[in-house]
Amino acid sequence: MPEHRETSDGFVADWDALLATDPEVAEAISGELRRERSTLRLIASENYASPAVLAAQASTMNNKYAEGYPGHRYYGGCRFVDVTEQLAIDRAKELFGADHANVQPHAGAQANMAVFGAFLEPRSQDKVLGLVLAHGGHLTHGSPVNVSGKWFTFIGYEVDRETEQLDYDRIRGLALEHRPKVVLAGFTAYPRVIDWVAFRSIADEVGAILWVDASHFIGLCAGGAYPSPVPFADVVTFTTHKTLRGPRGAIILAREEHAKAIDKAVFPMMQGGPLEHVIAAKAVCLKEAMAPSFTEYAARVVRASRALAQGLADEGVRIVSGGTDSHLVLCDLRPLGIGGKQAEIVCDEIGIAINKNGIPFDPQPPLDPSGIRVGTPAPATLGMDEPEMKEVSSIIGDALRNPRDERVAAASRARVAELVARFPAYPR
Repeated sequence: MPEHRETSDGFVADWDALLATDPEVAEAISGELRRERSTLRLIASENYASPAVLAAQASTMNNKYAEGYPGHRYYGGCRFVDVTEQLAIDRAKELFGADHANVQPHAGAQANMAVFGAFLEPRSQDKVLGLVLAHGGHLTHGSPVNVSGKWFTFIGYEVDRETEQLDYDRIRGLALEHRPKVVLAGFTAYPRVIDWVAFRSIADEVGAILWVDASHFIGLCAGGAYPSPVPFADVVTFTTHKTLRGPRGAIILAREEHAKAIDKAVFPMMQGGPLEHVIAAKAVCLKEAMAPSFTEYAARVVRASRALAQGLADEGVRIVSGGTDSHLVLCDLRPLGIGGKQAEIVCDEIGIAINKNGIPFDPQPPLDPSGIRVGTPAPATLGMDEPEMKEVSSIIGDALRNPRDERVAAASRARVAELVARFPAYPR
């Protein structure tokens, strides 16, 4: 084994060793850091994990196999990974007021598959009622190209055509008609608050499990800036790398009566050995989310998002549903005469990262939709607030109205560069 230099007690990850061993990978990693420092990140599902979270991921816990759960492993030598996994479990339960937490899912898709495994039989008469992908749902919520749609029967609900918001009477009607075994709430591109009381009532009326996929907004719940689904849902899944600012991974919260079914569905049904270095990083991000500063952060995310929505509306963009209550803004670009695909390219060229996105009842195909989705979790992490989002709206408006004007593009790039220089990612 090559020699290493411990940078501190017990921490052996070594940048110089990587540079010497594989300069191509080292250069790509350096390039990503340069990109993050020079780009305004408006992708709603992205954020900046703290140096503490990144350090936990780079630890020697990467080396440990630990199939099973704390105190009940199929391998010896789990003394210290038991500590970090139990910390993650206890912190998740405390932060969200949950009966039970499973911190092992590798990603949101795996967490969602575990819910299917716990409550449904594949290719059976069991039904799930969920928001369709085109109206803000997720790939794992029954898309026909995903295993969720291939193996399970989904009944899709949509937003109202006029308000572009959820119509709970229609959702209730579908539940009464189809009698689903699971009612699924949650989104990837729905900007409004969800009425958890209404969903609980609908699920109870048909005897269904209420499952909430809170991946996008769970950090806002932790900070008190968005209503928590935990008191109402039977099970809540979420990723840890979006508004929670943690490592890439997921967690499942459940009521006590579902704890054994969830744990068995995660291991051994869906996964083998857990990623204990990532679980250690989950523990760190959960501790960070308990700090008073995280409450301030969550409020800033929503405040900045609303300012961004208003600013873009002032630039002539139509804001889907008329506004936002969360971290994301869904935009209809048709009033500006530009599509989402071109808008993504234009913004990328001036140093702003966004993603093209369909809008409800979109007449355009998914690969060239009418809209974009933007979000404020990452800018808020850097300290940006309402004034900066007004500036960002102006930059985006200028660029999208003049997509082929190099003078406008150059001026926009300069404005973005000045902004990110004032609010640097991972300052030196």
